[in-house]
Amino acid sequence: MSEKTGLIEGPDGAMRCFWHGNDDFYRRYHDEEWGRPVADDRRLFEKICLEGFQSGLSWITILRKRENFREAFDNFHFDRLALFTQRDVERLLTNAGIVRHRGKIESAINNARRARELADEAGSLAAWFWRFEPGPEERPKVVDHATLTANPKTSTSTLISKELKKRGWSFVGPTTVYAFMQAMGLVNDHIEGCVCRPVVELEREQFKRPR
Repeated sequence: MSEKTGLIEGPDGAMRCFWHGNDDFYRRYHDEEWGRPVADDRRLFEKICLEGFQSGLSWITILRKRENFREAFDNFHFDRLALFTQRDVERLLTNAGIVRHRGKIESAINNARRARELADEAGSLAAWFWRFEPGPEERPKVVDHATLTANPKTSTSTLISKELKKRGWSFVGPTTVYAFMQAMGLVNDHIEGCVCRPVVELEREQFKRPR
């Protein structure tokens, strides 16, 4: 990786953001998912839950367990997950395929109930989250390694975090929320020079914002 640019050359000769480290599995996530705009409530809820589970761990650890999480948490359909009970919590604590952290498991169930309320309030989770999409004036002029390293959270992610916490959500701090925003395409934080940046930018231009 170039320390100056934050880019890494892939096996195909293309330059990409450094953080996947050219691990095949992780690179596919970078290329095919990260930063692509999402309007699907299930995927948005899944991501913000998994970001909560990632707290204190690496994202690749969670990503490798994602299918296990999906199976354990009813594919993150929040209407179903909201019905989980304390018995389900105890059952999940014996599941070696996920992160067995009582607080995070209980948080996911709590957040499912809060997500149901939020979807009723705004029409959908997507409509609520996308209303916070930062305008061009809020974005850095150049998205480079130094800028991203210096800004693990933003004023927008801090605002979303406060609004969610006000509504009873947990494990949704400003840094967690910003990682969610980056992954779900509310911003395009592929580094300048990354082969995926213009692709994601075009997708964002063509993306129909939920209302």
